[in-house]
Amino acid sequence: MNASALRNPAFWAGVSILTVSSMAMSAAIGYFRIYLKKEPINAPMGRQVNAIPVESESFFRVGTDQRLDKDIEEVLGTSNYLSRHYIERFAPEGREPRLLQVHLAYYTGMIDTVPHVPDRCMVGAGMQLKGIVGDLPIPLDRSRWTPDDHVPSHLIGRIHRVRTSYNMGSDNKPVRDANGRLVEYTDLPGTPFRLPRDPEKIRLRTMEFEDPQGRKRFAGYFFIANGGTVSRAEEVRLLAFDLRSSYAYYLKVEFQSEQVESGEELAALAGRFLDENFAEIMRCTPDWVEVELGEYPPDNPARGRGGPMKDERGGEATGR
Repeated sequence: MNASALRNPAFWAGVSILTVSSMAMSAAIGYFRIYLKKEPINAPMGRQVNAIPVESESFFRVGTDQRLDKDIEEVLGTSNYLSRHYIERFAPEGREPRLLQVHLAYYTGMIDTVPHVPDRCMVGAGMQLKGIVGDLPIPLDRSRWTPDDHVPSHLIGRIHRVRTSYNMGSDNKPVRDANGRLVEYTDLPGTPFRLPRDPEKIRLRTMEFEDPQGRKRFAGYFFIANGGTVSRAEEVRLLAFDLRSSYAYYLKVEFQSEQVESGEELAALAGRFLDENFAEIMRCTPDWVEVELGEYPPDNPARGRGGPMKDERGGEATGR
């Protein structure tokens, strides 16, 4: 820089503007509690998504959970995932029991992209995308939900709880296997956990594929991100990177089946699975109401503005 530039009033005016702007930006970030760097956050006790039950009232696992090679896990971008096949316990009239593949993948911290969805991965694996069915409503049994009024005022009417299984069959009696052994669907029976915001608005991004042998497969997914839901990958960042939160996570919830005949049938099958397992899925994520109140995790910067810390077991007293 030459001496004449240093003597130019316009130069110093520009420096002053930049300095003041920088100070103002820093002050605004602090005042409005804007977090540009996102920290990782996990479920209480580090609960992983593969902890969801292997059977419920209407479904049980077939085979063993699929684990990927380390190099494929690196491409997936997380080791906290589940890839499991379930089969219906009771077949629809006139049909064989349907297989349902459930894939969950949990991501947290500074999330760059959301590439691992069927319309990208399955096409890359050699399947043909026959068409996008659409963002379909998932028929969920709302009678299982309880409105949660123990939330901030702006969330009243938007937050509900759903309970884990009571370890009972459809006849409300204890379930026994062929050897007479009592079957327990969950280790935490009858315990309420918060659903994502506005659960009635969840949509399943659904599409139809065909493999090289001509077999059809329907696949659908949605995302739970920072306590909300979206159906499209490009919308995840809008939720997970809320500037008011110092944390970010999202959970992909994906269903596939070759035994359904339409996207709507897949959504209905997924809905029945969620009716029985949504509480278990939410156990594998942080309770976002608690995060916003500063009650979780223990080092939450907003802790001073919230209430007492709550434990993992949930229930009415703990706020889960």
